[in-house]
Amino acid sequence: MTIRQELEIREKEILAPWASFSALSRGRMTEEDQCDIRPVFQRDRDRILHSKSFRRLKDKTQVFLSPDGDHYRTRMTHTLEVSQNARTIAKALRLNEDLVEAIALGHDIGHTPFGHAGERALNRIAPGGFRHNEQSLRTVDILEKDGAGLNLTMEVRDGIVNHQMSTLPFTLEGQIVRLSDKIAYIHHDMDDAIRGGILTEDDVPEKIAKVAGRTLGERLDRFIHDIIRTSQGRPVIEMSEEVSKAFMDMRAFMFESVYTNPVAKAEEVKAEKMVETLYEYYMTHSDELPAPHRERIETGTPVYKAVCDHISSMSDRYAIMTFESLFVPRTWGVM
Repeated sequence: MTIRQELEIREKEILAPWASFSALSRGRMTEEDQCDIRPVFQRDRDRILHSKSFRRLKDKTQVFLSPDGDHYRTRMTHTLEVSQNARTIAKALRLNEDLVEAIALGHDIGHTPFGHAGERALNRIAPGGFRHNEQSLRTVDILEKDGAGLNLTMEVRDGIVNHQMSTLPFTLEGQIVRLSDKIAYIHHDMDDAIRGGILTEDDVPEKIAKVAGRTLGERLDRFIHDIIRTSQGRPVIEMSEEVSKAFMDMRAFMFESVYTNPVAKAEEVKAEKMVETLYEYYMTHSDELPAPHRERIETGTPVYKAVCDHISSMSDRYAIMTFESLFVPRTWGVM
């Protein structure tokens, strides 16, 4: 018996009956030999963690563009906080931690530079729009490993593409990540907004504070504990009605006070214009795209899709560097 098989047996002994079991995975798009050490979801987690797309998250905006300070979140630190929230909930509910971690680490892997500003720009200009959750799935399926993709399990792929509030993953683990994502950004974006002088704790409406807590730590603790208490012993992932309303009210408060705040978002118009300009340039200069994207165009991928693939893969820094090399005049001098 292999170590992997021993771990699969251990899952049967420990996890809840409605958990996602590695041995019962719906499989991969392309069948492959099993690892002798790692169950399938752990193997998926490792593939995402070692991917280039994951490493680029360290230089992609979460909410605040080019913040002046080392402690503001990036897309990578957001991803790690989502993963930790999700693992805490999964462990308490005896669900599959490997699966929630794989989904969490991959959920934003296709996000644009400059956060949702970059996403809005591509969504506005590209035929059919652009959604980062769909691009994250495209990244792991097609773009990673020089076009070979990561060949992840159906459970991980489903959790990645369905982490938005408007959709629902078919596994409970995916549903945990879906909620953990929102809990994470409500928590850390408030923290960053306080650090940036945009909000104070006293700005949180009393009706929210009374239920969810009056500090960052209290709210994070309340949301996570409520999910665990409400879902424990049941094949569901949900909050109590009272806390769910406070959670949604807090989310609405953040959209009004931070995500659409003209002070916090003053630079986003520039970022959107930069992304639009890069898109328009590559649409008429597709021969300048990196070789993998040109090769996909030659085999039938629409040009706009290849351009979106290229731009969404950029870090903030690389997007700015590319824009400057294409559109900002260089100093000239006679040698």
